[in-house]
Amino acid sequence: MKPIRIVTPPLGANVYLIIDEKIALVDAGGDSSFLIKALQRFINPKDLDYIFLTHSHFDHAMAVPDMKKFGCKVVMHSLEFDLLKRGLTTLGYIYYFEPDVLVRGEETFELGEVKLKVIHTPGHTAGSVCYYEPDRGWLFSGDTVFKYGFGRYDFPSGNPYDLLKSLELLASLDVECLYPGHEDVTEGNAKGYILKNLEVLRSLI
Repeated sequence: MKPIRIVTPPLGANVYLIIDEKIALVDAGGDSSFLIKALQRFINPKDLDYIFLTHSHFDHAMAVPDMKKFGCKVVMHSLEFDLLKRGLTTLGYIYYFEPDVLVRGEETFELGEVKLKVIHTPGHTAGSVCYYEPDRGWLFSGDTVFKYGFGRYDFPSGNPYDLLKSLELLASLDVECLYPGHEDVTEGNAKGYILKNLEVLRSLI
């Protein structure tokens, strides 16, 4: 079993489809029509159980209002929802939705064989989270960290020192496969890339 990567417009954000006893997406992208057509290659969108949001920037979450019509539950951090309500994460785009499950970090969601642990990783936004599958060493990192780099911290609620602490936390995990919000997937030695990015960030701030 591996996550299915779907690269979505308008900014090439990665969406990950996990097909288990319960079917889930990590993030939803910014174009619901594109996402629905892509999902139909693998599942009936009505069978989707969860959307786990890493954060609520438009390129990761603007498709959520349309996707909620299929009846799936949307999971996001409570701080991120506060930012969304204030319009601080939409970056000029107009969209809004209410999550079904608010998290704060440390919660675990069992999809079947796959278990996703919520890790609060502020820095890119105050309510950014990653989802960690400890048995497989999977890390769905959103815009917190990529193979070569890390998320911007100059958006509303971003903070470089928070991001540094978040990367330190992620570097302490056994991460084999990195599934970021943009750019390529890393399958094998993903922890090494996180450690390198941590050192780069330390040198910048």
